[in-house]
Amino acid sequence: MAQCHSCSAPLPPNTQYCRYCGVRNDIDIRGKHDFRIVTHQSQRMCPECNVAMQTIGLETQPPMQIERCEKCFGLFFDPGEVETLLENWVSPVFTINREWLGNINQDRYQKDKPVKYLECPVCLNMMNRVAFGHRSGVVVDQCKVHGIWLDGGEITHLLEWKKAGGQILHQQKQAARQQKQRSPAGSSAEIEALMERYSKPDTESDLLQTVASVIFRLFE
Repeated sequence: MAQCHSCSAPLPPNTQYCRYCGVRNDIDIRGKHDFRIVTHQSQRMCPECNVAMQTIGLETQPPMQIERCEKCFGLFFDPGEVETLLENWVSPVFTINREWLGNINQDRYQKDKPVKYLECPVCLNMMNRVAFGHRSGVVVDQCKVHGIWLDGGEITHLLEWKKAGGQILHQQKQAARQQKQRSPAGSSAEIEALMERYSKPDTESDLLQTVASVIFRLFE
């Protein structure tokens, strides 16, 4: 059983809060949040604080450089870099712990956090607010061209989400949605092929019977 790093008391299952001392324990993540400063002031401005951000280097494979605000600790990632970081900093996960996912989001939910739209640090256009993944509990600010902004603490939230199997759940939901979208198109194509195959007059009854069976399968 996992133990609290503050008081060594046993932690309840599927939560990181210690019931004895009230400390929230970090999960066991393979990587560290270590970084090196590449540039003290980048040309990109923090969309929250309107100050120049740092460019920092992360020890990932491949190596990654992102922008970080010293004031609010927000991070700006180029497209695809958040996924790369999650892959590098979280050990492989093979199961989904739904109870843990729920507890993570409940622990981190900020009900009083105001909703506002931020400018992209690169093009200065307003970014869209997008849920990062199914049941992640994190709404990111996204510029479709230049990248994603994460508020301070949200990257740790996503690391915990992946550790609990959230990314696997997200991939399953995506696969199911894509399969559902493909099914009607495939069925229509099947019907069209059958119509062409049974277009001769002497096969009219066979055509009706075959098409009826295809339509029946659509509603199974």
